[in-house]
Amino acid sequence: MENKKVKVGLIQMTCTKDKQANINKATEKIKQIAAEGAQIICLQELFASLYFCDVEDYDNFALAEAIPGKTTADFSELAKKLNVVIIASLFEKRAEGLYHNTVAVIDADGSYLGKYRKNHIPDDPAFYEKFYFTPGDLGYKVFKTKYATIGTLICWDQWYPEAARITALMGAEIIFYPTAIGWATSQTEEVNNEQYYAWQTIQRSHAIANGVHVVSVNRTGLEGELNFWGGSFISNPFGTLIYEASHHNEEIHVEELNLGKTNEYRIHWPFLRDRRIDTYLPICKRFIDEENN
Repeated sequence: MENKKVKVGLIQMTCTKDKQANINKATEKIKQIAAEGAQIICLQELFASLYFCDVEDYDNFALAEAIPGKTTADFSELAKKLNVVIIASLFEKRAEGLYHNTVAVIDADGSYLGKYRKNHIPDDPAFYEKFYFTPGDLGYKVFKTKYATIGTLICWDQWYPEAARITALMGAEIIFYPTAIGWATSQTEEVNNEQYYAWQTIQRSHAIANGVHVVSVNRTGLEGELNFWGGSFISNPFGTLIYEASHHNEEIHVEELNLGKTNEYRIHWPFLRDRRIDTYLPICKRFIDEENN
């Protein structure tokens, strides 16, 4: 493990209204980044469509699909051909009237390893996800791929240290965050910068607290009143940025990670050793006040 190395690939791209065109575009970028040496490839959140959650529109439910289904089957063939792991964020139709925001993980031999359903569902102006998505009910997940044991969380999950902690405790060597987050076009540059750096900082903090690499893959491009800020990045297990994408351009990137760094940092900064799990029961309460103590 001391020198276990893996090459991760990030795909930051723009999307259109044409679902198949987006899937085709992602497929070509997967081929391109695999040719550059990527072994585990992560796509952004809901890469197959525009970010439709900016409005509450019943017609958008037609974008959903079964998981596993056609897209995962196509990606399974692609993964096997290229000998790569694919992390694909999709709009899942579980049953009539029951939908999730879901990541499917496909191993390098083309096998479907399973899925993670987004647990934290936001509801904010231009991010009306509660209209579309039922909260995840699979718990937190790790997937033992050919190249590494990985954890997958999704966008709004990235603000919650509990989600990262549990995923790390389950054995994740890398935590991936497929993401769709952006600025309102009405905002000032000062507000934009504050939001972006808060987003980056919280995820780098998860890397530090858990001693794992964090890989965050965001979309880019102007969609309606949202300007998706790109800025995909990779943090080492002590929060140091080892890659950061631009805000406004499509980018693919391959980065070699040394997973042995986890042991190195955890030995010198033994946060897991010193956890006082006997004191943490209050975290299971919504809030602690005079009526709930």
